[in-house]
Amino acid sequence: MTDAQISQMTPEGSEIPISERGPAPTRVVVSYGFWLFILSDIILFAALFAAYAVLSGQTAGGPSGHQLFDRGHVLIETACLLLSSFTCGMFSLAIDQRSARYTYVFGAITFALGLGFIGLELSEFTEMIAHGNGPQRSAFLSAFFALVGMHGTHVTLGLAWLLGMLAQVATLGFTPRVVGRLRCFSLFWHALDVVWIGVFTIVYLGAH
Repeated sequence: MTDAQISQMTPEGSEIPISERGPAPTRVVVSYGFWLFILSDIILFAALFAAYAVLSGQTAGGPSGHQLFDRGHVLIETACLLLSSFTCGMFSLAIDQRSARYTYVFGAITFALGLGFIGLELSEFTEMIAHGNGPQRSAFLSAFFALVGMHGTHVTLGLAWLLGMLAQVATLGFTPRVVGRLRCFSLFWHALDVVWIGVFTIVYLGAH
């Protein structure tokens, strides 16, 4: 009988009902909490997508998405983020192998691609605002900046998180807690890629 099985037995030797057992292990609690966080983010983005769908035609006599968006520019952004998803997958494999060298290499490449994505997105925003097409110009642009800007904010926070995790690997090594956090980061990053596919398809390819 394992220690876990023994801990679920009463002093008389009978099994403790599930409803009366002690708190779940930290690993289970953290995983459950992080999935709740991801689901709450999905709800947030779903609301922003819905708002954009309703307001995308409300240009108030201003330019539409078809007139504003440079699809070639956005394709480069998309390539950066999707490629970072691949390198993040390699990053996860390096973590599973407990390879510090490749963890740093693929972590750095993921960071560089994410930073490139943010740089391209900021240049797009800057150019639009410089020509008087900021979020105050129309309901369409308010919805656009809210949706795309929220995604960019998440990517920026993800980059800060990645730097923090690489620092933890350097100082603490591949402890169970650090590995768990790294896996949470990987899940978060892939979720952002999925959201961006929706943004690219609905906002940019669907512009009219």
